[in-house]
Amino acid sequence: MCGVSLLIVDAANVVGSVPDGWWRDRRGAAVRLRDSLVGYTDSGGDAVEVVLVVEGAARGVGSVEGVRVESAPGSGDDRIAELAAEAGAAGLECTVVTADRELRRRVEAYGARCAGPRTVRQPPGERT
Repeated sequence: MCGVSLLIVDAANVVGSVPDGWWRDRRGAAVRLRDSLVGYTDSGGDAVEVVLVVEGAARGVGSVEGVRVESAPGSGDDRIAELAAEAGAAGLECTVVTADRELRRRVEAYGARCAGPRTVRQPPGERT
């Protein structure tokens, strides 16, 4: 993820990419994902702002140092697209982590790059 200024993670899509029982505790799954993203804040010396977008039952999960959590008031996809548009307008490099094809199309229109859920599902020592 070298050179990324803003990393936006689609929590619902990433959590849902692994059938590990997340549906029994959606909020807990979002908290575990949030905590696993802390390592991205120091990505080889690059300044990376990590934003985790949550929706539904995961709303209200708090931010931690290194990961800002955005609770989407409606659709998580809409909030992610808004964030990508803001980044594009500000000239920031932006990557959105999701496997959602429609969302990828939307954010790419604002100049964002996309990466799949596996990108953030790898242990910190194995990330590229």
